[in-house]
Amino acid sequence: MRSVIFGCAGPALSADERAFFHDVDPLGFIVFARNIESPEQMHRLTDDLRSCTARSETPILVDQEGGRVARLRPPHWRKAPPGKVFGELYARDREAALEAIRLNASLLAADCLSAGCDVDCLPILDISFPDTHSVIGDRAYAATPEAVAALGRAAAEGLVRQGVMPITKHIPGHGRATVDSHDTLPRIAVGRDVLERTDFLPFKFLADIPWGMTAHVLYEAIDRDAALTVSARGVREVVRGHIGFDGLLLSDDLSMQALGGSLGERAARALAAGCDIALHCNGKMDEMKQVAANIGAIGPDASRRIAAGNAWRARHRAPLPKQGLADARRRLGELLPEWG
Repeated sequence: MRSVIFGCAGPALSADERAFFHDVDPLGFIVFARNIESPEQMHRLTDDLRSCTARSETPILVDQEGGRVARLRPPHWRKAPPGKVFGELYARDREAALEAIRLNASLLAADCLSAGCDVDCLPILDISFPDTHSVIGDRAYAATPEAVAALGRAAAEGLVRQGVMPITKHIPGHGRATVDSHDTLPRIAVGRDVLERTDFLPFKFLADIPWGMTAHVLYEAIDRDAALTVSARGVREVVRGHIGFDGLLLSDDLSMQALGGSLGERAARALAAGCDIALHCNGKMDEMKQVAANIGAIGPDASRRIAAGNAWRARHRAPLPKQGLADARRRLGELLPEWG
């Protein structure tokens, strides 16, 4: 089993993809809108992906946040609100907001499972600032670390209750970025003391969530030369040290342009910096081959973190029955009438 998660090109695997995934044996896969047509088609695809690794427990990830970042869409799946909606409710009624986001996350999890996916790249723990770039925008819950942490905790609880693994992102905080890390490298010049009181705090509060994803952001107070994803100092001192996260650390998508160098160099640098898993999402075979050539087998620390995460999910799993999900949707409509 190799230290990588890959995407695929379309709604069905090609012969070349099957052979490549069989040879590489990635930890798991991630799916996007280009891969998704219907629940039936998705079950065929996810079954095929898992057959490439011969592991029924192979994780399959999806970005199902709600709002504009939702890969599972109507008419087959529910339209869910963006994170900001819960933050606005939190400002009016804290308990109602926590109930609403927990219910919404359980419904998101049910949709993920209906598509054969068992990991959701949620919750977003990035704080909203006045100049936060729109790539985060209304995906952020709120403007204070306490509200973000409380809402993120409730979202993670709703996901895992249904048996879906949450991923906290983007460690240690993307909210201050004023450019899109898909296109260029954000640089944040705020002092470390300020970052520790704000951006880093939600991740510290939720350090027990077993999976996390890095930010392709350069924090000048931490490492003036490298984005967090590829900064050994950043991973060691901030993620593992100050935040105290000892879970499975995934890079954000290596095909984003915030990181320089070839795809193979990006993968090697991320793993050398302390990421457990390299994430490559776009399904382009030439890029995946570069990544695969620069990664090795999953090491003992990552294996321990994977096992600990599976045990954590099993302990917290308490799925709602079908009628319970219907009741959850009805109650969510009472709390957020425009999203019922």
